[in-house]
Amino acid sequence: MRIGELAKRTGVSPRSLRYYEDQGLLTSARSDAGQRHYSDAAVQRVSLIRQLFDAGMPSRVIATVLPCVDIPGDLGVAEETFTAMMRERDRIDSDIAHLTETRDALDVLIMANSRHRAKLSTGQEAAARST
Repeated sequence: MRIGELAKRTGVSPRSLRYYEDQGLLTSARSDAGQRHYSDAAVQRVSLIRQLFDAGMPSRVIATVLPCVDIPGDLGVAEETFTAMMRERDRIDSDIAHLTETRDALDVLIMANSRHRAKLSTGQEAAARST
C-alpha cells in the first residue's frame, strides 16, 4: 500500500510516517518512481510505534525496543530491550515524582491565594457596609 493508504488506515499523517522511516522505525519498498510502498504488516507496526510514543518514549528508545519484536528469539536483543525498557520506566517514575512535587507546590499556592482572596472579599464587604 502507498503512504496515503497507510496514513488513512492508521490515522497517522504521511509526514509522521516519513519521520518513522527516517528514524529507522518503519521500512518501505520503493517503486521505480520512488514512491513508498508498505506491507499490510505496517499497519500493526505503526500502531505499536504510536503506543510507544503515547507512553512517552522518544524515537531513539523505540528504535532500541523494536528489534525485540523483529527478532523475538535473540537473547542479546531481548537483554538490550529489557535494559532500555527499565531505563525508560525509571525515567517515567522520575517524571511522575517531579510532577507530583510540582502539583503539591501549586496546591500550597492555591490555598494561600484562596485565603488572600477571602480576606480581600471580607475587607471589601466591610468597607461597603461602612459607607
